[in-house]
Amino acid sequence: MKTTGKVTGIISNLVTIEVDGPVAQNEICYISLSGTKLIAEVIKVTGKEAFVQVYESTRGLKTGDIAEFEGHMLEVTLGPGILSSNYDGLQNNLETMDGVFLRRGDYTLPLDLEKKWEFEPIAKVGDEVMAADWLGEVKEGWLPHKIMVPFSLKSSYIVKSIAAAGEYNVTEKIATITDENGVDMDITMMQKWPAKVAITSYHDKPRPFKIMETGVRCIDTFNPIAEGGTGFIPGPFGCGKTVLQHAISKQAEADVIIIAACGERANEVVEIFTEFPELIDARTGRKLMERTTIICNTSNMPVAAREASVYTAMTIGEYYRAMGLKVLLLADSTSRWAQALREMSNRMEELPGADAFPMDLPAIISNFYARAGLVNLNNGNTGSVTFIGTVSPAGGNLKEPVTESTKKAARCFYALSQSRADRKRYPAVDPIDSYSKYLEYPEIVEDLKKRVSADWVEKVLKGKTIVLRGKEAYEQINILGDDGVPIEYHRKFWKSELIDFIILQQDAYDKVDSSTPMVRQEFMYSLVIDVCEKDFEFDNFEECATFYKGLINIMRQMNYSEFKGENFNKYLEQLNKEINNGR
Repeated sequence: MKTTGKVTGIISNLVTIEVDGPVAQNEICYISLSGTKLIAEVIKVTGKEAFVQVYESTRGLKTGDIAEFEGHMLEVTLGPGILSSNYDGLQNNLETMDGVFLRRGDYTLPLDLEKKWEFEPIAKVGDEVMAADWLGEVKEGWLPHKIMVPFSLKSSYIVKSIAAAGEYNVTEKIATITDENGVDMDITMMQKWPAKVAITSYHDKPRPFKIMETGVRCIDTFNPIAEGGTGFIPGPFGCGKTVLQHAISKQAEADVIIIAACGERANEVVEIFTEFPELIDARTGRKLMERTTIICNTSNMPVAAREASVYTAMTIGEYYRAMGLKVLLLADSTSRWAQALREMSNRMEELPGADAFPMDLPAIISNFYARAGLVNLNNGNTGSVTFIGTVSPAGGNLKEPVTESTKKAARCFYALSQSRADRKRYPAVDPIDSYSKYLEYPEIVEDLKKRVSADWVEKVLKGKTIVLRGKEAYEQINILGDDGVPIEYHRKFWKSELIDFIILQQDAYDKVDSSTPMVRQEFMYSLVIDVCEKDFEFDNFEECATFYKGLINIMRQMNYSEFKGENFNKYLEQLNKEINNGR
């Protein structure tokens, strides 16, 4: 029998309910309001009182209204048809709703229950299977979508029957499995899983051991992210966080892209919905949207739904990881998720932490980031979820609690600089403040040696040192003037500018420069380092500046030319001539 209760208090989306039976933390309930039902989640239980956060507007709700508890957590529906779909944080399909807005109390089905999928069996009758093992496969776009044993099962089972190859919808039986007691269970293509619980149906979770190419030079060359790794992009408003995320999503070495627009402004969400369906996937030549799912909650939606969106996105990512696919999850912005947590914490009058955020904010962020990773599946295949979130610190303060808490959880830190953005140096990733802890992993170092060159990491560290020395020299020149410092200071500054203009800056709108494969990055970066290691002699700082500006101009033209094409080779000859003429 389900537990019920009556509303006794309302503070915006926080509702107090007096219950007549047991309820659990994170349990879902429905509150009746004028013929509609509002979905809510239990966030605190004190005696007979349950505090729930409602995922919708509570306008018109009053004391005495009836609530009915469902006995389960907020669940994500998993099955074929997720890719190419646009959802809100509760996984309502935004493409099947009536009108522009989803009316309060109306919920749409995440999957098309009538669509037929061409099923191919993988398992055979008599096979022993366990949670997440593959029973069959359908084609979702061009990707293989595995039909799996439900993640909720704990023991091993025997396949009693498996459907023949043919067309089935997501509710039709495709297999029957039997447990050790002889109890049968029918399996369909669709299953559900609680959003806030990690899917752990895999063999083990090793440390990341190979990098994931993104095509963005300031990431791949200076601060690479691992496949199955975590990173975040903090920066002031207008510094290019969203554009950088879009560039990564278009070019990254991933099979599935999941965009979680968490608390974004409506104009940014509209931009995502209009741009992504038109983008061409560089890997396949097809539409990028065919392997993309968008989870969207704008900033004017209730805070509870904003919080749910990131968990829904991560659960979908873990689902595709269990199929042996490489998933890239991008969340924009986790600051607004944290602000939603702060609002709920304040309404419950909990003891506040720094800047009134919850005391356990670091733990919440760490637990979420820990769900990403590379896993070895039970069948010997590997899958991964690589997570990159953005943080929007107020006033660009990178010392605020959300940034500091995320720093403890993420392994890559891509700090966007207001000064770089003001000077139109995009991506505005600060090369000095940013870092990648994966460069310290022996496994990643070995992968870079095999993928790029044996001395690659040493070259990267050398380049970082040149950039740092160049910044120090620039500050001295600014203070003392061009004539007040030795020519060596100008030489250091222009060497750092060479790395900045040729490697760190990248044109996201140029068809050639927007994405740079590692083989080209290795060639260009090695060329730049070779030039930086030469100490040319100059009579004065004007001569030094003119020389390096000439090199920068030639090498920038190389970035815009097809690699080792006719124009590229022409500029390479010009560069070698310019270097040989240097003194």
